[in-house]
Amino acid sequence: MEARAISRYNRQSSRKVRQAADLVRGKDIETALNILHFSSKKSSFSVEKTVRSAVSNLLNSEGGSGINPEDLYIKTIFVDEGNTTRRYRARAMGRASIIRRRTSHISVVVAEKKDRISNKTKNK
Repeated sequence: MEARAISRYNRQSSRKVRQAADLVRGKDIETALNILHFSSKKSSFSVEKTVRSAVSNLLNSEGGSGINPEDLYIKTIFVDEGNTTRRYRARAMGRASIIRRRTSHISVVVAEKKDRISNKTKNK
């Protein structure tokens, strides 16, 4: 069984958020949340929030009441680029320079560990 959570229009660049997402890809939930919670990156807060939301979605889903949160892992996590709003700043001699305010979309899928084992045996 698996569940997903998507956090859209985060006010951080996708390149910076991917650094936090790469830290926890494929890890079990408890380890991933510890890594994100104690990471010094600003983007780790929004990734942690999205992971917690995905776990909550799985536990609140139909048939999710019997699932132990310790038996979950991050199946997939990826960060896409969102909209970029553009602002202008006045510069010397009547010119204007552009300021790009980038956003990102975080997608997390969590699944049970027994699914990971059965998928490995199917691929062989």
